[in-house]
Amino acid sequence: MLLKKGTELLRDIAKLARRAGVLGVADFKLADIGDVMSSSLEAIAELGYSVAIVHAFVGVRGGLEALVDRASKLGVNVALLISMSHEGSKEFYDRHFSEFLKIARELGVWGVVVPATRPRLVSEARASLGSSTKILSPGVGVQGAKYGTAICHGANYEIIGRSVVKAPDPFRAAREVIGEVEKEVRSCLTSSV
Repeated sequence: MLLKKGTELLRDIAKLARRAGVLGVADFKLADIGDVMSSSLEAIAELGYSVAIVHAFVGVRGGLEALVDRASKLGVNVALLISMSHEGSKEFYDRHFSEFLKIARELGVWGVVVPATRPRLVSEARASLGSSTKILSPGVGVQGAKYGTAICHGANYEIIGRSVVKAPDPFRAAREVIGEVEKEVRSCLTSSV
């Protein structure tokens, strides 16, 4: 979206999110040395986003530690991407899932990104990280995960993009998605009691 529409649209979206009380997530998936990521994070903060998604594989020393420190000073929360929703994630990311969980705990990041397409990993992340770390779960809708499933497995948020953005009426689609999520969460809460 940044490359196609420019920063003004991203700034407008961040403003709308704040007004609606919705979490503003900059899904740029930062992956570089700490200084470069920190510079990108400053731009994300200037655009008005409260959360930045960052790849875990860049490592801590000279990478994530510098970014997390800068994020703290800027008031931007870091969500560490520790698995992805596509099948290729199994080739590298998922083989290092436990290590990435450890990094998330050591750095004390605000949250992690764990796909709804792998509910077992969502449950594992929740058990490992406790209740204070947020879990954001992509892969819902178009990529096949059922609405509400990730939340039922311990996620705080489900990232639902294309099902809404590419719908003929995005606002109507968003309301329908919210209804489906609520219905699934009520169902799983009822069955777990």
